Amino acid sequence: MSEGVQHKSEVTVPHPSYELKYTLSGHTRSISAVKFSPSGDWLATVSADKLLKVWSAHDGKFEKTLSGHKLGISDVCWSSDSRLLCTASDDKTLKMWDFSSGKCVKSLKGHNSYVFCCKFNPQSNIIASGSFDESIRIWDVKTGTSLRLLPAHGEPITSCDFNRDGSLLVSCSYDGLCRIWDAGSGQCFKTIVNHPDNPSVGHVKFTPNGKFLLASTMDSHIKLWDYSQGKSKKRYTGHKNEKYCLFSCVSHTGNGVYIVSGSEDNQIYIWEMNSRQIVQKLSGHTDIVVAVDAHPKSNLIASGSLESDKTVKLWRSMI
Repeated sequence: MSEGVQHKSEVTVPHPSYELKYTLSGHTRSISAVKFSPSGDWLATVSADKLLKVWSAHDGKFEKTLSGHKLGISDVCWSSDSRLLCTASDDKTLKMWDFSSGKCVKSLKGHNSYVFCCKFNPQSNIIASGSFDESIRIWDVKTGTSLRLLPAHGEPITSCDFNRDGSLLVSCSYDGLCRIWDAGSGQCFKTIVNHPDNPSVGHVKFTPNGKFLLASTMDSHIKLWDYSQGKSKKRYTGHKNEKYCLFSCVSHTGNGVYIVSGSEDNQIYIWEMNSRQIVQKLSGHTDIVVAVDAHPKSNLIASGSLESDKTVKLWRSMI
């Protein structure tokens, strides 16, 4: 009887059926980040080649290249209306781009080292950025001025994200900490420490419902944190992550909810969120997969890989 119950529970874990649909070639160096537009129409990709490229999310067709940075780009984000993009670069600046014209409309200057991450708030009136100078800056989108400087961490900042109403900002760092900030006041009201070894945190983001954090650490773990309690609720393992800052995200595919991550074994890993089971591994890249993103509406995943590969891939699930 117990075996039958166990068997039934295993069967009910939904499995997606992602397959490679398109390979997007054009970048000449490592891919750093891939981001679908909130509208679902476009995919933005950035690279160590200093370029921002935009492609159709529907068929992978190349749309345009936006250039202007003097050094490689580490991150890109979209405004909520999909009209603006922001890029974070090793040239110590961020640039805001008008998507329709392809022109740079603002250069955001103030960081003293590489800018590694950036994010529009949901209202898209401010941008948060994190840098190797160990600070977070909050920028005014209209004027391009720095509104606030947060001395956030003791080592370089690797990722930042707003919750769904824009009231909270989360950051993470090589120092092993995740910090949650009041986006209005800039006050830090929660620090999450990953005991016992305090591994570097390469990526963090709020889950879509805003109740949890998804944090990737360089001990090959991804944890789902209930940040109000400061407790780790779920742990996802099986992939390899010891050296690079690997993106992870939540994907709603069919009736299931999944965690998606790149891996240093050149694959993409997909876990069913509640059971923590690996339900799919996607092979096809020929180098480390650092960048992943899930489409906001369709069963699509984008991925990007390092120097020996240099491609972006679009994967579709029929479930």
